Amino acid sequence: MRKTLLLAVALMLSVMMSAQSRISYLRQFFESDEFPSDWTFEGDAAENWEIWPTHQAGGEPNELKLYWRPAFNGTARFVSPAVNLTGVNEVIFSFKAFLDNYQNVPHQMGVATSSDNGATWNIAWQETYSTPNQGQHSIVANVTTSDMGKENVKFCIFYTGDSNNMNGWYFDDIEVYTLDQLNLSMLLIDFPNIVGIEDNQVGFKVQNIGVENITSFEASYQIDDKTPVVETFQTNLSSTMKGDFVFSAPVSVAPGAYTLTLSILKVNGEEDVTYDNVITKDIKAAIGTVQRTPMIEHFSSSTCAPCVMVNEAMALLTENNPGKYAYTKYPMNWPLEGDAYCTEEGLTRKSYYNVTGAPQLFIDGIDQGGYSITQNLLNERLSTPSYIDIKGAFNMDGNTITVSADVMALVNMPETRIYVSVNEKTTTGNVGYNGETEFHHIMMKMLDDAEGTATTFQVGETKHYEFTYDMSSTFMEEATDLEVAVWAQDYVSYEIFNSHFLYEYTDHPYPAQNLQLEGSEEGLNITWEAPAQGAPVGYDVYVNNELKAENTTEHSLFLNGAAGLKVVSIIAKYENDKQSVSLAGTIDLGGEEEEIICNAPANLNATIEQDAEGFDHYFKVTMTWDAADNANEYVVYLDGEKLDTTAETSYVKGFNEEGTHYFTVASVCENGESEQSETFEFEIKGESISEFENNFQIYPNPVDDILYINANEIITEVNVYNVVGVKMTTDNRQQTTVSVDMSGYNSGIYFVEIKTKKENSIIRIIKN
Repeated sequence: MRKTLLLAVALMLSVMMSAQSRISYLRQFFESDEFPSDWTFEGDAAENWEIWPTHQAGGEPNELKLYWRPAFNGTARFVSPAVNLTGVNEVIFSFKAFLDNYQNVPHQMGVATSSDNGATWNIAWQETYSTPNQGQHSIVANVTTSDMGKENVKFCIFYTGDSNNMNGWYFDDIEVYTLDQLNLSMLLIDFPNIVGIEDNQVGFKVQNIGVENITSFEASYQIDDKTPVVETFQTNLSSTMKGDFVFSAPVSVAPGAYTLTLSILKVNGEEDVTYDNVITKDIKAAIGTVQRTPMIEHFSSSTCAPCVMVNEAMALLTENNPGKYAYTKYPMNWPLEGDAYCTEEGLTRKSYYNVTGAPQLFIDGIDQGGYSITQNLLNERLSTPSYIDIKGAFNMDGNTITVSADVMALVNMPETRIYVSVNEKTTTGNVGYNGETEFHHIMMKMLDDAEGTATTFQVGETKHYEFTYDMSSTFMEEATDLEVAVWAQDYVSYEIFNSHFLYEYTDHPYPAQNLQLEGSEEGLNITWEAPAQGAPVGYDVYVNNELKAENTTEHSLFLNGAAGLKVVSIIAKYENDKQSVSLAGTIDLGGEEEEIICNAPANLNATIEQDAEGFDHYFKVTMTWDAADNANEYVVYLDGEKLDTTAETSYVKGFNEEGTHYFTVASVCENGESEQSETFEFEIKGESISEFENNFQIYPNPVDDILYINANEIITEVNVYNVVGVKMTTDNRQQTTVSVDMSGYNSGIYFVEIKTKKENSIIRIIKN
């Protein structure tokens, strides 16, 4: 809920009564949808400033937006009314901002002051931003310019750059004030807009905007009207210093929409009564997540020379990442005469994204400018959870395509659009002037059109879409070379929630239906029905994202002793690795499940054997430990790295060299892996040469290339045998020192037979 003027006045009065020293000279929170009458615009872009009914900057609606259009390249200023700062040497200028920057192009933002009515502007603070979608940033700048102490001081937020390279910059909660003696400001909540239902960490950022150092503070978070979670944080924040913190108690909530409120309660043991100690954020809890398939949209042309290099890079990226993306390329009608396969639908997408040239690429709605998608960026998007599941198929009857798609939401999704693009994988008929002879993922038709299908989703809801179209009216070259990309997108923010290439030239994978969840004292009974159409070969059943039944042919599952909130998902499996979207539901069984305690094993030990019979390493090390309650298996870590997993309480490892090592063991229980055990260190040390064989010295062992043998008498013959007894080489000598070249031998165990006139000896060696 937006703070009202009455609340602000009440809080300011409480500040005055609390013996704080803060004086506020300017406050502009954009409560109205009209421009504040006492603020003005100077420099370029007087027409670009708007009051926008959003809260991108992190405040409450409304907010100020510097829009990119009409395009300008210069400096734009949002200017305050003049204030009297006689006798004031320093003030704080604070505000919230959000840069929607779609290219890796720098933009400069800053704060400046003027005491001569704008004839001269003195910069108090400035910073350059260049990464796409900079996100929310709270600015608290110390102002100590030469204008301080004067009676007619104006402040401005200024922007310097080329507006063509951004979508807009949002501003809110502007204030000019002196520092309190003691005040900690809550800047932002570090918490996703959409989360899972369990164990979500609540982070936040604060700033000391007082004079005194802050050594501790008490803060709380609250979900709607539930009991607040309170924690005390120890810190050392000097004046104007920022800090990031995380509550130790995580958030677990049922699926739905909530308001998360963070509050600063005490600072250095004193109650915090300032107005800037509370911040809220609207969040959603999803019933689960699905794997994201990043959506690539590519604006290009067969007459575009710079497009060639980008096309080559994208061809390599897609070749190296099969099944990890969806892709649609829009041919454009420029430069020169343009690509012959340009369509009105492609031009509609061009206008939607404000594309002004080719090449230009987007991944999940994020503009990458004229650069190809990197492997790191693709990996980053792949690892970002999605809350929209998309599955479907298409088939052809002659030149007529039939598309069938299911879209299932794991969270409430208002104002979503579903887009369907029929592409041809490879085309040659649109050859232009850039030297390329074939093109890939070329959009032929968008169903129904490029505006998409507007819809909303409730959590757990699945919507089915079907389209039929005669592709003979498009540029289609081969009816057997098509692909269909489907994606769900926020039309306003451009964010793409998920995408998918549909299964090709096959029937639709219909989901299961009529999920029923019934709880009792014994546990949870899960039942479902087969789809009305289609013939699944089995079902995967997930409970709280954990696979409970794989490829079962039954239509029910019972879980003993289940308690608490349960999220159940059923996925229908089809032949040829096809699968449906989830059929999902939730049930709160109440109570608490019996906690499974997963402790690490104890009493670790290790025994070492040298030249163990039948063992093909020089040293045999047997690591042991006691069984741990509730453990199904154990993970063995050697020298800090995972070695293996075993169901036994011992593990054998071979070594060929002396040295010191250590191992730990973790238990694996139903609820996950325990912490690692205490460390057990062991030293591998072989018998000395004199103990091993008094009459000979043989070294190095293990050997890399040359093996040396010294004897107390004449060596007459040296033979080398492999581990199965095959003689590898023989050497007749009449010397007390012999060298054997083993550089050409494979790694492993060998036996060296040494003959003298008095005796024969066989010594085991290791070849590295």
